[in-house]
Formats: sequence, C-alpha cells, structure tokens
Amino acid sequence: MQIDRRKVREQFASYTRNYDPEDPKIALKISHTYRVADICEEIAKSIGLSDEDIELAWLSGMLHDIGRFEQVKRYNTFIDSESVDHAEFGADLLFGDEHLILNYCDDRSFDEMMEKVIRQHNKYRIDEAVVGKTLIFCNILRDADKVDILRVNVETPMEEIYNVSEDELLSSGVSEKVMDQVREHHAVNRDVMDSPAEHLIGHIALAFELVYPKSWEIAKEQGYIYRMFDFPSRNERTLKALKDTREELEMFYGGGC
Repeated sequence: MQIDRRKVREQFASYTRNYDPEDPKIALKISHTYRVADICEEIAKSIGLSDEDIELAWLSGMLHDIGRFEQVKRYNTFIDSESVDHAEFGADLLFGDEHLILNYCDDRSFDEMMEKVIRQHNKYRIDEAVVGKTLIFCNILRDADKVDILRVNVETPMEEIYNVSEDELLSSGVSEKVMDQVREHHAVNRDVMDSPAEHLIGHIALAFELVYPKSWEIAKEQGYIYRMFDFPSRNERTLKALKDTREELEMFYGGGC
C-alpha cells in the first residue's frame, strides 16, 4: 500500500482549521502531531521496518491525537479524567460513525490495526491481547509520543498544559507516592498524581518506558529532558524530587542521562 503524505497533511490541516489556531492548546497539538509523525518514522527506520510499515508508522503519528482538538473545544483541557479519554475519542472519530479515516487513506486493509494502535497510545499499559506487528506499531507510536511530550513541557507554558496559575505551578510539591514509582523505574500512574509538579515528574518518568534505543537517542539529542530538570520550583520537596529523578534516570540508562 502507498500512503499519500500530501493528502494526509492537507486533510489534517483542513480538519484542524475547524478549531481556533490562536488557542495555545490547539497550536500545541498541531505542532505535536507533525513532530510525533516524524519521530515515528525515525524509530520505524531504526528497527528495519519495510517501506510500507514505515509509512504506516508515520500515519499513526499523524492520526494519534485527532481526539485532542474536539476535547479542547468542548472541555478546554487535556486532562482525560476531567473530560474524555482522548485516544478512545479519537479512534471513535476515525473508525466509528463519522469514519474520518476515509478522508486520509483509500486503503481499508490496515484499519483494524490502526484503530488498536490509536486506542492504545495513551494507556498506562498496552492491552495484553495486542501482539505481533500491531504491538510493534503501538510501541513506536507510544515512544514517539513520549519523546515529544518532553519538548512540549519545555516549549509550552506549563500553566497552559496543566490549567493552573504560575504560583500554583511553582509552589506545588511532590509526594512520596509519586517518587516511589520513580524509584521503581516506570511511568507514574495517573491515579497517584495530584499536583502540577507531580505531573511534571510524571512526564519526565515517561523516559523509563521507552522501548527502542532510537527513542532514547532522540530524547537525549533534543535535550529537553535536561531542561525539565531545571524547573525553577519554589518548593524544596519538588527540587529534591527533580534531583532524585535525574539520579534514577542516570542509574537506569547507565549514566547516559
């Protein structure tokens, strides 16, 4: 199969014109989408996938956050627990009654796999029933998404991301429940994150979950994770949490952080 990238980009641009480009949240997700697609392509190439599969990996990046735009329009938040599960919502838009996928590609042979990949991209853990090539595409997209989330946390005002004031952001602390999960070297479960600073730590901890060596290589080259460690908190617990999280990542990656 052949993906017409120009058609995909044009359709994505057409779709997002339905939303306010002046809204920082909308602008953020447009930029994020293109970057995730490019990172998906890099990862897919690094593991020796076929040209066709590289195209599919790129397409998954272009489609993965379709649900975010309507989420922001309706709820003005990226917090799924306060609105909708954006991955499920996006998959419903693409493959449900509205069938938006028809606007992006004429080939229907990959729909079932792509729907699973979109639905799984934000889950704490991938469903155990997902196996084989579908699992590979899930891991590629999830890695690419995590890598670019590090950039988003640096280039976008965190007040916009977390819907809080600057004072709340800089004064918020980090609990031991969150740090216990950091010390276990895995992503922090959303259920234990309450404060803005905990969400920051949670985003850094996504680096523990990267599956492919290329993903960590890209994250290191971009350097955003280092800048996240310099977050100017006014809370001593948060400053210590940032220091400890960096040490845990260095341990995890053999001093490569």
